[in-house]
Amino acid sequence: MVAEVTGRSRRVIRKGERLIVENRAASANLAETAAFMDDVKRILVFSDAGGTGRSYHAELSARNRRLRVHYLLEPGWKADAAIQGLGRTNRTNQAQPPLFRPIATDVKAEKRFLSTIARRLDTLGAITRGQRQTGGQGLFRPEDNLESQYGRDALRQLYMLLARGKIEGCSLERFEDATGLKLTDANGLKDELPPITTFLNRLLALTIELQNILFSAFEQLLTARIEGAIGSGAYDIGLETLRAESFVVTDRRTIYVHPSTGAETRLLAITQRQRNHPVSLDDALGRLSDRRAVLLINERSGRAALQTPAPSFMLDDGEIERRVRLIRPMEQHSVPLKLMAESHWVEADRDRFTAAWLAELAEVAEFAESTIHIVAGLLLPIWKRLPNESTRVYRLQTDAGERVIGRKVSAAWVANVLAADAPKLAIDTAFAALMEGRTVLDLAEGLQLRRVRVMGAYRIELSGFNDSIRDRLRAYGLFGEIISWKLRMFVPTDTSGIEVLAKLLDQYAIQRIAEREAA
Repeated sequence: MVAEVTGRSRRVIRKGERLIVENRAASANLAETAAFMDDVKRILVFSDAGGTGRSYHAELSARNRRLRVHYLLEPGWKADAAIQGLGRTNRTNQAQPPLFRPIATDVKAEKRFLSTIARRLDTLGAITRGQRQTGGQGLFRPEDNLESQYGRDALRQLYMLLARGKIEGCSLERFEDATGLKLTDANGLKDELPPITTFLNRLLALTIELQNILFSAFEQLLTARIEGAIGSGAYDIGLETLRAESFVVTDRRTIYVHPSTGAETRLLAITQRQRNHPVSLDDALGRLSDRRAVLLINERSGRAALQTPAPSFMLDDGEIERRVRLIRPMEQHSVPLKLMAESHWVEADRDRFTAAWLAELAEVAEFAESTIHIVAGLLLPIWKRLPNESTRVYRLQTDAGERVIGRKVSAAWVANVLAADAPKLAIDTAFAALMEGRTVLDLAEGLQLRRVRVMGAYRIELSGFNDSIRDRLRAYGLFGEIISWKLRMFVPTDTSGIEVLAKLLDQYAIQRIAEREAA
């Protein structure tokens, strides 16, 4: 059943009840390759010796055109050799591409090898294609590269927690004795701490129990940093392709012309139309197979949500924060478990949950339209003038066939660039910019609008008001809540929010549009 394409000339095989040594000729690899491609043998094992100059893909002219599932058992340390081996099963003229499966056991430190190959594949892609993810072909996740900047930050935090005695099951003395690494001196934590490569290498020599303790803590810190960077829009994933049902350029302006070459920097307003993909009722109820899932109803809004377990976070002080995930028809987010008791979410029976979920699904349109702003063309001369909350570069193709590559900027930045005097912003654009979370609107009479998170949900808060205008704000449609003995006013985030915001801005004009720094 197994075809072998390796470099060994002898192997032990079983004949009847005996084990004998079989000599393999140099042509044996050709016969084994043919046996696999002709569907005589269903499984192929090949090493570096069979990783060059041969093809094992689902070729259209071959008898064996079944889906290849390529298990990468030993990636080694050479990125180019790994790509060479993976390329044997993913080639042109194939019936279907393979599924790649990098293998790691539950020995935590073994991820050190996958980390090295992931880092080198990222580097290889950046050098050869100018785009990091082309090296690994999307095979590895961000957290697979333990030697990234996020990994180094997480490791320094792990050292600090060890020095404070916050890692359960591993004291500072036990860590230093087991690894031979000294983290402290007479003044406390050292300035020059062991680098990530040294830490990962020493991890390999530890007992399985200690490996799991240290690596689990390190993974939690790394995941928290990566998810935080992705959530704030600061995570750099290289050139990213935007996808939607439709892209239409609605406005085009030149905002910079290079004095020597005449090259232009253009600001494009693009309307994108995306298909909504709400969670169906069957999918939501299907998650009840997990006994920890809970059906919820919000007493205030009447909305339904499904509560499921979520990964815990390790905070900066070493405490473990238990979290749950709230799944709603069009969104999901994680909240600390302790905040659920203070919220308006209560358990509901199946019938009440079903009615609320179906009612919300009925309100979801098939498509959602929004406007994005892209700065394209010559970027380097004005790079520092672009907003610094995210340096992602995007590409897209419009319905007219135009290909656009550039930086995405917020409506607030556009308004400030194009405004001759006081900034102007359309009501729906202002509402969308506030909901996005990266824009702060300063209004007349010291008022300010910004997005905040209250009880795990995003809201638009109005601050800077005094008691004399509270009734007027309520008349406009704003609502108030007393939180920590203080009255706070909010603009509704549902469909009535745009109308309420229009009344507010009609009375209190926008004085300044500010970019909010990424968290």
